[in-house]
Amino acid sequence: MVDPSHEGAKRPVSAALAGPYGHPFHPILVTVPIGAWVGSLVFDVASHLVRDPDFLTRGAMWLIALGVVGALAAALVGFLDLFAIPPGTRAFRVGLVHMALNLLVTAAYAGNFLWRHANHGPQGSVGGGMLAWNAVSLVVLGVSGHLGGKLAYRYGVRVADEATQAEGFLPAHSRPGRPNV
Repeated sequence: MVDPSHEGAKRPVSAALAGPYGHPFHPILVTVPIGAWVGSLVFDVASHLVRDPDFLTRGAMWLIALGVVGALAAALVGFLDLFAIPPGTRAFRVGLVHMALNLLVTAAYAGNFLWRHANHGPQGSVGGGMLAWNAVSLVVLGVSGHLGGKLAYRYGVRVADEATQAEGFLPAHSRPGRPNV
């Protein structure tokens, strides 16, 4: 028997802030730091493959900064989604670990940005320490992303309930007065 108390985790604490039912903002916003930080690692590696790497090292530094800003925005709405999960549940514990890892990664990238920005910005190829810090941070982000996927796809946090999902599988002609999209 399934405990109906988990249904609250499907509804937003604040639709205006966290996204309406069935359309949460958190998964949309996380694409910004993920893309920026993956791009920064690509730029870091590429800085070792070109003759004039300064534009790549500067680009990586600013992609890291963009990722930090995006991560903070994603964290704000993710925190609201966490509030919708009943405390003491497996989903809540996974949510706490997901949040802690994301905050750790964001702090690591903020530190990486400050390190790169010191002494008037980067010059030449990205140093091995900065590149390794970037790569390790991205691995931790991947672990956290796995947990975020578990929250959505296994536990159904902020995912529409099955009755709402079933509407998408009705033949288009069986929904009179409603658009076919």
